[in-house]
Amino acid sequence: MMNLDRLRTLHAVARHGSVSGAAEGLHVTTSAVSQQLSKLERETGQQLLAKNGRGVRLTDAGRLLADHAARILSQVELAQSDLEAQRGQAVGELILGAFPTAARGLLPETLKTVRADHPQLRVRLQEMEPDAAVTAVVRGDIDVAVVLDWYNKPLPMPGGLVKAALLDDPADVAMPADHPLADRPEVDLEEFAQDDWISWPNGFCYDWLMFTLRGKGIEPRISHTAEEHPTQMALIAAGLGVAVAPRLGRGPVPEGVRVVPVRHQTMRRHIYAIWRADADRRPSIRAAVDVLRATGERIGG
Repeated sequence: MMNLDRLRTLHAVARHGSVSGAAEGLHVTTSAVSQQLSKLERETGQQLLAKNGRGVRLTDAGRLLADHAARILSQVELAQSDLEAQRGQAVGELILGAFPTAARGLLPETLKTVRADHPQLRVRLQEMEPDAAVTAVVRGDIDVAVVLDWYNKPLPMPGGLVKAALLDDPADVAMPADHPLADRPEVDLEEFAQDDWISWPNGFCYDWLMFTLRGKGIEPRISHTAEEHPTQMALIAAGLGVAVAPRLGRGPVPEGVRVVPVRHQTMRRHIYAIWRADADRRPSIRAAVDVLRATGERIGG
């Protein structure tokens, strides 16, 4: 009889590609992963891992069993969903991932409402970028993720996921108060062809900015990168460049910065929640998504 936790460990190694990655994903030590895999090899009578340079790789038997483990764990997820659905209550723990501005502008009210409406459900928030959140949902590391598409660039989405629209979030251009366009009621991106830009670090939103500016005939000059919007705003206030400034989670605009809408408000982010289809019947997921939707409607108004 193969142990389910050991199959989960093998599945994690297959997902992450290493023992250390599996340990991080499972929130255990690397020695615990190695012990579980050694026990699984004894149970199966097969060598499941082989050395590969400084790391390991799955043997043919390991890949075969990892494929079965993925299907078994999916069936376990379905069983848990069905049991939870039969009970009809949102209980237990749910891990929710969200990109930074959603974590700041959407999640505090959502988490407060979930705690009040479903006191037996514990939701834990993990801040992460959209592309990392998609991977985490597919792997089963988190239950629900709040992610985004830009109006002209969708986020790549694998099969087996369910999505629910939450809100549309307009984005403006933030610039120093003494910028020649700072007093305009609207601007076009083409008007910033000669400006230095402040961007997010490498990732989905950075790639979107490069794609969008180049689509406008602008070869971007990225002078600085910063993950957090308050940091970007501080750099703008110092006169060091301009930046795209989504409205969700923006907070107060500091002195020395002007935020101007893009003409016809064409620059938008479409924000939505995703989760695995095999967990679709879980009341805890449905409860969290319902509150996310209601909060998004109030904010997006």
